[in-house]
Amino acid sequence: MLLGTERPITAQEREEARGHWRRLRVENAPFRVVAPTGLVSAPVDHFDPLLIERATPEWRKIARVVGDTMGNNFAYMQVGDMMLLARVVALVGEGKLLADGDPWDMRSCRVRLPG
Repeated sequence: MLLGTERPITAQEREEARGHWRRLRVENAPFRVVAPTGLVSAPVDHFDPLLIERATPEWRKIARVVGDTMGNNFAYMQVGDMMLLARVVALVGEGKLLADGDPWDMRSCRVRLPG
């Protein structure tokens, strides 16, 4: 438990944090995610392998693929459902997933792995 362990940051820690944030802003990546080394920039397809891992050869609702991705891969919220939905739509457009319906309709459209 971390309660009671808080302390003011030092001037050096403040400057290091500012420098780190400046670097992240210059990188201007679509995502910033928490990694073992701290906050890092990530490309737009960062979560694609997790979405594909949750898809199956059988039809599955997009809401389930997105929900399973959010619920089973992060210690805490790293990305929202709408961004994951946008990535599912992109994966359908790239042919990495097949859609049965309008992939923007997360609740009724189903997806599956090709093949």
